Amino acid sequence: MSLWIKICANTSLEDAQAAADCGADAVGFVFAPSPRRVTPEQVAAIVPHLPPGLEKIGVFVDATYEEVATTVESAGLTGVQLHWDAPFELSAGLREKFGMDLRILRVVHFDTSMGADSDFTDPNLADPNIDAILVDSRTASVVGGTGKAFDWRLAADILFVKLEQLKLVAAGGLTPDNVAEAIGTLHPWGVDVVSGVESAPGRKDSAKVRAFIANARAAIDRR
Repeated sequence: MSLWIKICANTSLEDAQAAADCGADAVGFVFAPSPRRVTPEQVAAIVPHLPPGLEKIGVFVDATYEEVATTVESAGLTGVQLHWDAPFELSAGLREKFGMDLRILRVVHFDTSMGADSDFTDPNLADPNIDAILVDSRTASVVGGTGKAFDWRLAADILFVKLEQLKLVAAGGLTPDNVAEAIGTLHPWGVDVVSGVESAPGRKDSAKVRAFIANARAAIDRR
């Protein structure tokens, strides 16, 4: 079984290239208010120097269709991550414009206050235009990059098992030390990391990136 690994919230060519060299499948760039925010112009200067097979995912919050589509084109992105309840018309428009060459991910936030017998409902799960769902934690002040993990065992029972027909990406609070446990518990299609491989917000620690990817790949090999 393969595992899709995204190293998100890159702010420099050095960090994005290091992720590629360590074996990441995708790198992410945040175009929303954040200590890790970058501009389309910055990413447009980075992307041409990255390997062609490396996915370049833009992370958007409360953006219009025009903003997302324009950024995809100008920055040379191969995918988008919609971090809010964007209307289905937005993802449908992106699919119509860019076809299946654009990977579209939506984000859902797992509520750990639910019981094991709860039904997880989120309108984003019903979007027919998406390729995968990223399951993240959330705090009162930020919608991603929190460094906080959700309850993996609870999520495995009421979300990952029940929605195994979807491609689910585990995110939120992952580190080189716990990614193997997360994979063993959730059996996700992919994993996504931000703060767990940083030396400071927006700056990656290449040793942590290498360890994260190695530990994640090893966890899959053991399954």
